[in-house]
Amino acid sequence: MAVTTAPVAAASVARPPSYYVRQRLLRNAPAMLGLGFIVLCTLVALLGYWVLPDNSPNANNGLVQLQKEAPGFRATVLRLALPDSARAGGSNFLRTWWEGQAPQVQEVPIGGYRFQGDSLLTTPYQNHSALADQPQAYPLSAVTGHAGPAAALRQEIEQDHILPRTYWLGTDKAGRDELSRLLLGTRVSLGIGLVAVLISVALGMLIGAVAGYVGGWVDSLLLGLMTVVWSIPGIMLVIAISLALDSKGVWTSFVAVGLTMWVDVARVVRGQMLSLREKTFVEAGRVLGLPQSRLIARHLLPNMIGPLIVLATSNFAAAILLEAGLSFLGLGVQPPAPSWGLMVNEGFQLLGTAAGFWLTLLPGLAISLLVLSFNLLGNGLRDAYDPKTPLS
Repeated sequence: MAVTTAPVAAASVARPPSYYVRQRLLRNAPAMLGLGFIVLCTLVALLGYWVLPDNSPNANNGLVQLQKEAPGFRATVLRLALPDSARAGGSNFLRTWWEGQAPQVQEVPIGGYRFQGDSLLTTPYQNHSALADQPQAYPLSAVTGHAGPAAALRQEIEQDHILPRTYWLGTDKAGRDELSRLLLGTRVSLGIGLVAVLISVALGMLIGAVAGYVGGWVDSLLLGLMTVVWSIPGIMLVIAISLALDSKGVWTSFVAVGLTMWVDVARVVRGQMLSLREKTFVEAGRVLGLPQSRLIARHLLPNMIGPLIVLATSNFAAAILLEAGLSFLGLGVQPPAPSWGLMVNEGFQLLGTAAGFWLTLLPGLAISLLVLSFNLLGNGLRDAYDPKTPLS
């Protein structure tokens, strides 16, 4: 009599905890939307001047005739060759990425043009907020920077020196391209968030780990330090640090913001350390004679990765808001650097005019979207690291 064997059910595959964290995060639609916007901003910040319509240093190439124009307007620009003595030195590919390309030509907005003999006659551009200049006549050789037959110079001018330009987000009060400055501002916001998170996590982990693991009077002393720093407004700390360093530059703002945000990390690490230091694996490490520094660095801190990632995401958003507030007050990044907070301040000064609304709205919307994205990602990471959150 034949014996049939029932198929053995496949054993469930053992999965590491990180697998379930990733699955919960990937199924959280708001968190993934926030992550997508952060990745987009990061890509723009990394590409920097390579993708900007205005790749001059700090996107600061302003044409006063085009000041306070509305988004989407078009203008015709005449590009005049500069003499060799006035041209900036050459710039390589990497240098352009880091600090931009100095203008190699002089740009003049024009309303129209015509050729007359060996000269180019231009009609001045009429701006709603500026008086029109007088008509100008330029020798053809002065426009191109070299001599040659008149017919060839005219063709070169029409092809290479008279160009239409669209300002998709308009211009600010100095006639600078708002889109270029808005895109370049992602470098400042993400840069200050990254530096602030790195400083706060490193300093907070060090102080919190020592306070929680050692305990005793060391814990009391460091907890008192945390309480004192916690009670001081962040803006006041940044002002004090800037005064101590006698500077208000970009890097000073980065470091100052980072030094004001370590207390959150230190308190979380201290609390986690107090609950973990009595665990069995820590006692086993002590019995084996492992040094305290190795116990903390190799066995205790890795167990706090989840809460630290969530806290770092929250601090990233807080750093962006703090920098924007400082720049709005004139205490952070200084002009002409394109900080979003500084751009909001410039638009705020023009409120009541036609340009004031969108010059305030655009950078304010950029700040809100980036901070919202980090908050959504932080909420998603919090749920992803919670084992009680269902996968479906």
